[in-house]
Amino acid sequence: MIKLNFKFLDLSFKSFHQCIHVRTMHFHFANSSQSKIDSNRVLNGLSKSGRINEARKLFDKMPERDEFTWNTLIAAYATSGKLTEAIQLFKETPIKSSVTWNLLISGYCLHCMETEAFDLFSRMQFEGQRPNQYTIGTILRLCSTLGLLQRGKQVHGNVIKTQFESNDYVVTGLVDMYAKCNCILEAEYLFIMMPNKRNHVMWTAMVAGYSQNGEAFKAIECYRDMVVEGVASNQFTFPSVLTACAMVQARNFGAQVHSFIVRSGFEANVFVQSALIDMYAKCRDLDSALIVLENMEVDDVVSWNSMLVGCVRQGCEEEALSLFRKMHARDMKLGNFTYPSVLNCFASTKDMNNAMSVHCLIIKTGFEASKLVNNALVDMYAKQGNMDCAFQVFNHMPNKDVVSWTSLVTGCARNNHHEEALKLFCDMRLAGIHPDHVVLASALSACAELTVLELGQQVHANFVKSGLQSSTSVDNSLVTMYAKCGCIDDASRVFNYMQIRDAVTWTALIVGYARNGKGKDSVRFYDQMIASGTKPDYITFIGLLFACSHAGLLERGRLYFASMEKEYGIKPGPEHYACMIDLLGRSGKLVEAEMLLNEMDVEPDATVWKAILAACRVQGNLELGERAAKNLFELESKNAVPYIMLSNMYSAAGKWEDAARIRRTMKWKGISKEPGCSWIEVNSRVHTFMSEDRGHSRTTEIYSKIDEIMVLIKEAGYEPDISFALHNMDKEGKELGLAYHSEKLAVAFGLLSLPRGAPIRIFKNLRVCGDCHTAMKYISKVFHRHIILRDSNCFHHLKEGQCSCGDYW
Repeated sequence: MIKLNFKFLDLSFKSFHQCIHVRTMHFHFANSSQSKIDSNRVLNGLSKSGRINEARKLFDKMPERDEFTWNTLIAAYATSGKLTEAIQLFKETPIKSSVTWNLLISGYCLHCMETEAFDLFSRMQFEGQRPNQYTIGTILRLCSTLGLLQRGKQVHGNVIKTQFESNDYVVTGLVDMYAKCNCILEAEYLFIMMPNKRNHVMWTAMVAGYSQNGEAFKAIECYRDMVVEGVASNQFTFPSVLTACAMVQARNFGAQVHSFIVRSGFEANVFVQSALIDMYAKCRDLDSALIVLENMEVDDVVSWNSMLVGCVRQGCEEEALSLFRKMHARDMKLGNFTYPSVLNCFASTKDMNNAMSVHCLIIKTGFEASKLVNNALVDMYAKQGNMDCAFQVFNHMPNKDVVSWTSLVTGCARNNHHEEALKLFCDMRLAGIHPDHVVLASALSACAELTVLELGQQVHANFVKSGLQSSTSVDNSLVTMYAKCGCIDDASRVFNYMQIRDAVTWTALIVGYARNGKGKDSVRFYDQMIASGTKPDYITFIGLLFACSHAGLLERGRLYFASMEKEYGIKPGPEHYACMIDLLGRSGKLVEAEMLLNEMDVEPDATVWKAILAACRVQGNLELGERAAKNLFELESKNAVPYIMLSNMYSAAGKWEDAARIRRTMKWKGISKEPGCSWIEVNSRVHTFMSEDRGHSRTTEIYSKIDEIMVLIKEAGYEPDISFALHNMDKEGKELGLAYHSEKLAVAFGLLSLPRGAPIRIFKNLRVCGDCHTAMKYISKVFHRHIILRDSNCFHHLKEGQCSCGDYW
């Protein structure tokens, strides 16, 4: 019993003291200022730890609340995004100091609520509350974040009005705001005007501003001045100056910054390490970048992505793929920046199997809806030539931007699907997507290949109307398009307006003049190119030697060919040898052409043997022609051209049995000749003709016009060249067959359909025959028309009985 009583007494004693303690707490809560301080301390702790509901319960139980109490809970609600509750408390608080206003303004700014923040900022001043430096700094940060230049300027005016223009905290905010709104000169002016109040934050804002605005050298200079002034750098300063070093590939200065980072103790900071990797990678020092990456304590995906991009840019696809595999093995978060980089590797390596595997991984990880990743997939498949997969990805994209369309249009153009490229370009415009420089250049390239002048002119007009700045790539495409469509004067006009000309520009014009039968102009522009300090490249010499070949400039051609390796270190390739052999063959130097063939440093390819065969056809050298044809039979077993050319040579030599044998061989091997056809565009409609074609709706008129043409040009001196009639029939039959060649039918239709004096543009898929070329010269003279005939080899501008090719067709 005694023991039990003791326990009872013990319990009663504890309960008594608990009751006394509770009553005492309530007494102090109600009456003691110390209790209010303690409650505020607890309230502050709950608010800062995110326990807002508990903080609110405590707040509601507090019988007395001071300014700190109200502000603490307003701050908690505003910071957490519960702005409705924050506004309600703001309305209820009996005391609204500048701190109270700042807290709600900060909440709006933190959650990027521009209108509400500025309305409250204006109302604050209207009600007589003067904003302090923290209010203005908060508003300026919002302007910086959202790029609100006009709003920022209004705040700047308020700063001057309230005499805060010398406050270093406020000026730092202004410097940052102007820099992030791309007004670096204004930021620089404010920075200069504060020579004695620049702290590390202001210096960092200026370095970052220069870097963000592409002023890399100024950023480096500013950082150097900062170091000289003895101002400490931090984890925000170093990434900015390293970014500037990456922009101008200032690897040595970046390495010095790296040393300073180590001395300053920031070498373990993830943001600094990521910037170091990016700087080294962009400066092509992958070894140093890899050392920094391997020394990182945590696997930072941004740093790995920078390394991955660096490998891709330098063509180290295998290293990039190895990094990607390691990232996947470490369960790193692959995302919008990782996948496009690795997909770019497959675009170069043409590794379709692994590309498909990564595509499956993209779907598995939930990134099949990402626009960035889908754009990279379209681009990758297009560059691999797999247009079916490219279209499939494109068609499943929920949102397509200009990059999506550009990747597909460019892919089609690159893979010779020119009609599809132009159709997509038109669909893109109908979808309301404004084209960029890349897609415009691709569309123009497609127009050039299809020789659709009218559409090319529309794309040109679209570019002018778009307001896009002049682009070398677009201008180059325009020069090429006009030249390939036979409008060499328009190509020259575009060239003359260009501010910047590179080797591609000059080459496009040189090739353009050459293909339009103005080889001497090509040579003249080549001389201007050299005088301008632009170095010719591999392609330039192909165009130049082609020009010499078609203009009969034998000595010039020899000189340029010799200068390739001697002066410019360009080793001649098969295309250059083919041009030289063609030049020698046209000049009657077939023996020298054969010697050049035997002295070639590279193995002759089909292009070279075709040049030999063409030269033999012109010079009538059947023996060498047979050798060239046999080599072509092996190199291009399904190509009908060498069979046809050899058969024609046999026919021209009167060896009808040999010609028939070649034709039988073609039939036995299943090799079919591409039928010759010519086409002409009249009133936005293309009219196509085959030899002896009678399928046109105006056939009777066309053949009647042909008869008229033949009579008139024979009166002017034309004599049919029956050597181009390759069928074994009488003279009259051969002449009749020549009269109904596809190009003659097309020109007859042009004379019937086009206005008097308008140029007649005809295109042929094969090379124009010698008889048709002669006939066109007479037609241009008799009918006083400019006939522009483009065959598979070049343009023929025929005027008043003369041709631009100089009869080197």
